[in-house]
Amino acid sequence: MTKRVVLAYSGGLDTSIAVRWLMENHGVEVIAVAVDVGQASEAGGEDWDAIRNRALATGAVEATVIDARAEMAEDFCVPALLANAKYEGKYPLVSALSRPVIVKHLVAEARKHGAHAVAHGCTGKGNDQVRFEVGTRALAPDLEVIAPARLWGLSREESIEYAAKWDIPLSVTKEKLYSIDENLWGKAIECGVIEDPWNRPPEDVYTMTRPTATEPSEVVIGFESGVPVSVDGRALDPEPLIAELNRTVGSYGFGRLDMVENRRVGIKSRETYECPGALALLMAHADLEDLTLERDLHHEKLRLEPRWSELVYDGLWFSPLKQALDAFFAESQRHVTGEVRLRLDRGQCWVVGRRSPVSLYDHGLATYDASDTFRHQDAEGFVRLWGLGVATWSAVQEGRAVGGAAVADSNR
Repeated sequence: MTKRVVLAYSGGLDTSIAVRWLMENHGVEVIAVAVDVGQASEAGGEDWDAIRNRALATGAVEATVIDARAEMAEDFCVPALLANAKYEGKYPLVSALSRPVIVKHLVAEARKHGAHAVAHGCTGKGNDQVRFEVGTRALAPDLEVIAPARLWGLSREESIEYAAKWDIPLSVTKEKLYSIDENLWGKAIECGVIEDPWNRPPEDVYTMTRPTATEPSEVVIGFESGVPVSVDGRALDPEPLIAELNRTVGSYGFGRLDMVENRRVGIKSRETYECPGALALLMAHADLEDLTLERDLHHEKLRLEPRWSELVYDGLWFSPLKQALDAFFAESQRHVTGEVRLRLDRGQCWVVGRRSPVSLYDHGLATYDASDTFRHQDAEGFVRLWGLGVATWSAVQEGRAVGGAAVADSNR
């Protein structure tokens, strides 16, 4: 019986020629699996029938499209939001979040079809090879993983020529060489002229953040236990809520990132992102935590958030440390309930108000007017005890105990 390989299929250049390459070089039957994690196009969405037909036209024996949009939002974007996840303090983990979703379904399809291996279209330079392969080995260590783009040695231009040789239909051309990865949480744009970090990204690379709104406005996001549940008072599940914020916030041109980041393999890479909804939600959620988290819990969470982001960026979604951090973050969110009001203007989004039924902000303690309820007489003793250790060190070891002047140390 001919061996079978399940290929993570996007319909793009690398995965399209990977079908034919696997057939020619490994003598296998290829099952193409496309996972809808919220990709969109300028026309309003991917043509999944066209993608499925393209996979079959390249030689796949079967092509499956899986709708994982709700799963992406609830099981992957929401945990990232609870962790306020931004790799290197900037990147909202757009591609990194979708890879474990795809891996779950690749493994499931491999089991279903009796495949001996899964395959992906990632190159040897990128992060996604790590995410696909480490994720697969965590869920199914017995499956082989094949990475054609690491083996065939083709440049992007040569890949286009290979596709033409086999009459593989593509939407990419030699003149427009952008590599696009998009999902519900945002869009990543690479290649072409933006590989030079000095070049300004051409305006045509942006589709989610084209400024069309002409008047400033405000939007109110409601949260329950850290999870976004409403927009302007309308209850929404996570997937439509994120999609709506992408449209609303993106219409003001907010949500673009242009950065040089450190890939897992040690390469610095210029990356261009669009993530209007993700950045707005991360801003609002973090602000509500300022209002509702107890100080020490808040500080410890802030310390652990970058570690969670690194784990996910590095392909360790399915790992014991990440699972343990998930449990910590979930517990921290019990009282992160309330609303945050965002102001939108051209190219801008910022918090202008927040409220919560379990707010730890006490006006009587915070105010400086006549309604002040803070016991000022308690402060003197508190401050004296707080600084006692430093005062002792200064007097004994630094010799500052006599009239404010340093005491000579005969041993120096």
